[in-house]
Amino acid sequence: MKRTITIALALLVALSAFATQAPKKKVKPDYSQIHGVCYGGWRSDDATIRKHLGYAKRIGINSTRIWLPGYEDKAALEDLKRYVRIAHDMGISVMPILFNGNGLNPAILEESYWKEKGDAYAREVVAAIKDEPGLLCWDIMNEPSCNDYHRKAPEEEKPARLEKIFKFVRHYCQLVKEIAPENDITVGVVHADFLEMASPDLVDVISFHDYRPTRERITAGYEIAKGVAEKYGKQLVNSELGCIGRANPYDLALQIANEYNAGWYVFELMINGYWGDVHGIFYDDGTVRDPSIVAAVMGFYRNRDATTMVAEYPNKEGYVDRAIKLAEDAFKEEKEVFKSTKASTDDLLEAAEYCANILESAQMVPMHEPPTAKIQAWRKMDPKDRPEKEIRQFTYNLVKLLKENCEIF
Repeated sequence: MKRTITIALALLVALSAFATQAPKKKVKPDYSQIHGVCYGGWRSDDATIRKHLGYAKRIGINSTRIWLPGYEDKAALEDLKRYVRIAHDMGISVMPILFNGNGLNPAILEESYWKEKGDAYAREVVAAIKDEPGLLCWDIMNEPSCNDYHRKAPEEEKPARLEKIFKFVRHYCQLVKEIAPENDITVGVVHADFLEMASPDLVDVISFHDYRPTRERITAGYEIAKGVAEKYGKQLVNSELGCIGRANPYDLALQIANEYNAGWYVFELMINGYWGDVHGIFYDDGTVRDPSIVAAVMGFYRNRDATTMVAEYPNKEGYVDRAIKLAEDAFKEEKEVFKSTKASTDDLLEAAEYCANILESAQMVPMHEPPTAKIQAWRKMDPKDRPEKEIRQFTYNLVKLLKENCEIF
């Protein structure tokens, strides 16, 4: 009997201690260490997602930012759970975007929409993954002001329309915090000038986008964002940057982000879809558009200091001379009285590749279509189907370019 009482008392003490323990709070992330990508392929099959995120992982990416399709697409919820868990398994966090300001339907700004659909949608989505360890932060609305409703409004109506948009944003900042107080929230505004409107008192992270075209203008945006972050005591993230079509090279944009100790999300991981011709790091097979983007993601930047740059001298050991000699030999014809023999296209392509490799590695040709890409395509063809005349002209032009760049007469 005495032993039974002793055990019962011990259990009561243990249960009492457990009950008085405060619940563990989620450790606040260091957003300056977020090196992320926007990723449009999150609803792909598991193998494709793992392949793409594998590319990201190899270059040090640790987070992804993804667009949710909205309440109409009920299947998206299961895809979202699946994606967050796959990403977490690979050591990559997720920032889902609840609402998208691009292509905004003004009807959702009405309070009647909130009651009929919007609030239920937000509650369902947030509740579904609020406890997932792979969840980093909610982006309440992507670029609230970047839409025709605001941009094409008469000037006198713009202030009222902005106020209406950001009233919507504030409502959902508050609602998400009510549903999941431990989850971080942010609002990814189109540029830093809108940060003061994006509920900086409610969000956990100050988030803006910057695609400006020069160092001075990019820096000016960061100065505004830094001021807002310091004013409200919040961390800072640039949740979209890098666009070759906006004079915002990844190399420059990432360097400045790191100078300001800001976390970042490159737009975007994969080269495909509507934005593929101006955005993206990887092709589906793991090749890249531009190795300098990968280098910048990993923290290595092109030297732009003219006082320290070392110019390439590809003929230092006479290899340019050898390449030219190889091409000249390939162009020679063995002539006899009744016939002449030309070199094969294999010989021409060998000489062309020799020249092209020098030109590319010495940065003497544009790389949007590397000469070696065309050579590789021709090599894959059956020799009898190769366009001999085009190959000869191509090789001739490479030799000419090599001579000009190396001042060989």
